[in-house]
Amino acid sequence: MSINATLFVQAIVFAILVWFTMKFVWPPIAAALDERAQKIADGLAAADKAKSELSAANKRVEEELAKTRNESASRLADAERRAQSIIEEAKARATEEANKIVAAARVEAEQQVVKAREELRAQVAELAVKGAEQILRKEVNAGVHADLLSRLKTEL
Repeated sequence: MSINATLFVQAIVFAILVWFTMKFVWPPIAAALDERAQKIADGLAAADKAKSELSAANKRVEEELAKTRNESASRLADAERRAQSIIEEAKARATEEANKIVAAARVEAEQQVVKAREELRAQVAELAVKGAEQILRKEVNAGVHADLLSRLKTEL
């Protein structure tokens, strides 16, 4: 065989190989590559969509947190105001109760003072009667009377 015939047969075999490859081998490889490229594109699109959804979710979470913080601050302020009003009411009630107790104590003290005065008057009257009795029993003598009156003073 000559080199030309061999070269010609090899060119025909190569053409058949190229045709076979283009007809049966290349389409499944190209389809697999296209499918893979589509999957990658879909994955990237899904990642972008997930990233935007995550960003939106983060914004919603921040808004909810801000809203909750504001509500908490408002409730805390309300609770503090309520506590202050309760404290003020308790102070007012305590002051009122203290005033009632002081007034009752004053009334009781006045009653005790009046009672003590009455008892003292009774005792003074009794002593005066005893003193007069002793003076009348003894003879009339200025020195004895002065002595009796001085003893009466010490008893009072």
